[in-house]
Amino acid sequence: MLTSVERLLFVRNVPIFQELRDDFLVRLASVMDELSFPAKHTIFTQGQEGRSLYIVVLGQVKVHIGNQELAKLGPGACFGEMSLFDAEPRSASVSTLANCECLMLTQQQLYDAIEETPGIAINIIRLLSRRIRELNEKINAQTKARGVEDSTSGKKLVG
Repeated sequence: MLTSVERLLFVRNVPIFQELRDDFLVRLASVMDELSFPAKHTIFTQGQEGRSLYIVVLGQVKVHIGNQELAKLGPGACFGEMSLFDAEPRSASVSTLANCECLMLTQQQLYDAIEETPGIAINIIRLLSRRIRELNEKINAQTKARGVEDSTSGKKLVG
């Protein structure tokens, strides 16, 4: 369990919150719930409805679709943020690799925060854009490693 000061110091260093004022961070940090998950626990599954963002405080999680791992995330990393904005089902599953402590911010808490401090929305957009770029790079690297089959000749091309 984090003290109020520890929670503020932690949240201040989370990338999406770094540019926000301390008075706002104090209020935001105070409304987040602290959750504990055991190792090898599924926090949420692909397709599940989601209305919350999680921040890893301790431990590590993996983001995956089926058996394909997309990313490993450690302390300070956020996940689940997409469903806060589009109200679509979760696009991937997240499972713990070790015992984890997380902070959770609900959609309503985030909307209240954005209304008070619109800059948080820009930080989340930056985070989403960076993740899309990282996934594109990963897909490109995998495609090059496997080689690409030419659809007209059926011959394998090397990237």
